[in-house]
Amino acid sequence: MENQTSQQNTEKRKRVFSAIKPTGNPTLGNYLGAMKYWGKMHEEFDCLFAVADLHAITVAIEPKELRENSKRLFALLVAVGIDPADNVLFLQSHVPAHAELSWLLNNYTMFGEASRMTQFKDKSKKAPENINVGLFDYPVLMAADILLYQADIVPVGDDQMQHVELCRTIANRFNNKFSPTFTVPEGRVPKFGARIYSLSDPTAKMGKSDGANDGSVFILDKPDDIMRKFKRAVTDSGREIKAADDKPGITNLLTIYAAASGATLEQAQNEFASSDYATFKQRVGEAAVETLRPVREKYEALRRDDGELLRLMQAGAEKAARLAYRTLEKVYKKIGFVRL
Repeated sequence: MENQTSQQNTEKRKRVFSAIKPTGNPTLGNYLGAMKYWGKMHEEFDCLFAVADLHAITVAIEPKELRENSKRLFALLVAVGIDPADNVLFLQSHVPAHAELSWLLNNYTMFGEASRMTQFKDKSKKAPENINVGLFDYPVLMAADILLYQADIVPVGDDQMQHVELCRTIANRFNNKFSPTFTVPEGRVPKFGARIYSLSDPTAKMGKSDGANDGSVFILDKPDDIMRKFKRAVTDSGREIKAADDKPGITNLLTIYAAASGATLEQAQNEFASSDYATFKQRVGEAAVETLRPVREKYEALRRDDGELLRLMQAGAEKAARLAYRTLEKVYKKIGFVRL
């Protein structure tokens, strides 16, 4: 019996939580670098994906823009392959437990710990006219997002790893004070797909800003716009099409072609060994168009049916809430609140 229990514990799937802010416009780089792999993660993990709309208001944003961005990102996440039947996909604000737990955790977070967060310092410098308490408290809400779902793994970029460390500190402090309550999560920087750079400056990443120049190819760009951007893509001196440190433009285009077509970098290089730059850029653009076509078509179908989009949001919120309130009730009771 003991061996059977031990085997069941070993086989328990780990839970992954990931939250994405509805700001900016996801790019081909985001898709080839990470998003196209998110839909397959459920094969190994129990996955929760949240559109982090509460986090989006720490910077100035118009109500209409917030609503549109949230719907767009939710639909896009479904379109890139995150099936709501296999994953829990929801809007953060649809589960009030996030805000509730955030307030409770504020009281187990030291001011000095929060003030050391480098993202708050960086964003404060960029927008000194909007240094609000929400911006300062952002990491505690992020901790609440993660801890509500007893997540084992949190995929984050390097810039968010400090926030995961604070989350771990808060979880350990609460667990030590009251008794084990939260799973202490592990932050991981995902190493999924290709690292894609700007078409106009292949030394800089492809930016999500809506005002980005032709260097950024957005997932929802029309085929004609994608082709135009690739035709204008920066190349390098010489005529040889090969991946090399001194040929960042060509290397970036070869990387895009390989990731979009399923070829290796070496295969892509061999395929274009006798091509000129114009033909090469044309073919890379066509590969990008074709890899994004099914995503755009699925997205457009979803956006034509607002009722279905809201139905999926509702179903996802209900799934998330069942998990979240299980944790939140434990927290309220352990702290000492009278429960009805």
